[in-house]
Amino acid sequence: MKAILSFLCLLASFAAHALPLDIPEPPVLEAKSYLLYDFSSNQILLDHNADERMEPASLTKLMTAYLTFSAIRQGKLHLNQSVTVPQDAPRVTNGESRMLLKPGQTVTIDELLHGLIVQSGNDAAHLLAIEVGGNEAQFVAMMNREAQRLGMKGTHFANPVGMPDAEHYSTARDLSILAAAVVRDFPEYYPIFKLKEYTFNNVSQANRNRLLWLDPYADGMKTGHTESAGFCLVGSALRDKRRLIAVVLGAASDSERASDSQKLLNYGFQAFDAVKFYQNSQPVVHMRVWKGTESHVDLGFRQDLVLTIPKGKYAELKASVETRQPIIAPVESGQQLGILRFTLDGKPYAQFPLLALDSVAQANVFSRGWDSVRLLIMKYNPL
Repeated sequence: MKAILSFLCLLASFAAHALPLDIPEPPVLEAKSYLLYDFSSNQILLDHNADERMEPASLTKLMTAYLTFSAIRQGKLHLNQSVTVPQDAPRVTNGESRMLLKPGQTVTIDELLHGLIVQSGNDAAHLLAIEVGGNEAQFVAMMNREAQRLGMKGTHFANPVGMPDAEHYSTARDLSILAAAVVRDFPEYYPIFKLKEYTFNNVSQANRNRLLWLDPYADGMKTGHTESAGFCLVGSALRDKRRLIAVVLGAASDSERASDSQKLLNYGFQAFDAVKFYQNSQPVVHMRVWKGTESHVDLGFRQDLVLTIPKGKYAELKASVETRQPIIAPVESGQQLGILRFTLDGKPYAQFPLLALDSVAQANVFSRGWDSVRLLIMKYNPL
């Protein structure tokens, strides 16, 4: 038996505060692939060729940075740890982005991270890969394992810098997953991505992310460019505690990737609202439990439930809870026992698993037997 519970009253309270607004037309960009992701609700708002394999160029360094952050957290590296640039360090040509490391020079992990993120230094990426992985081959294996763990199904890395290789590719969708992981998992290091310039060896280099100058809300991420990949950018902006992430791949120029990213971010903020419906561990529904030490269990979410909705569309949003009945103890905290479904304009819009917020142990033999009788009566004499 399925139990369906309507939550129209809840949604009506939100709709009462919504003003009907004209939704802007989504931008049409010239880039080969792009995607707009709402970090607050984990929703993709707009995409084009989001699953097409593309060269990520220096966007690869998001993973190099992610693994370095992880190594620091695990105590394998330390920000103030000194590293000597080896005489046989991987060669970086004048045509590549460089931090300008010199063989035999002593540099800290913190300086290397700034050179990697702000200056996009390939030399910094090579050295960090060796420090984290022992050698580049082992580091690349780590990159691919981490990509799989994060759910980056269309990605394979062949080097830590993003140089062209037939086995080095990713997708706009996967890069949004990686960018979100950097923001979510390592907020203490994310401010590095916002720096507009960094000076090393008495040479100042500007961050190539033009969004940092164009948009007062932009607060970082990464650029990439090779002849074959075109111009790429993962950009993020934070407005009123709401974060959007834009991925642009294969743009024709530096200015185009910046303007395309700006168009995506503006569209997301202007055309959609992110609404928090439930807080972490807030009960959504109170459900009957049979054969347990408790007669009921609350279902809800282990994190805030935020839904991004087109402006002016609250009145058309409807929600329902669906559970499989009967619910029989034992019940484990965190166990999925239902689904919260949203429809918009009568069409499926989003759904979320409902979890038990508490555990319910199995009752004694007598109580279980009595509930078995009651369930049997209900089966043949439904209300």
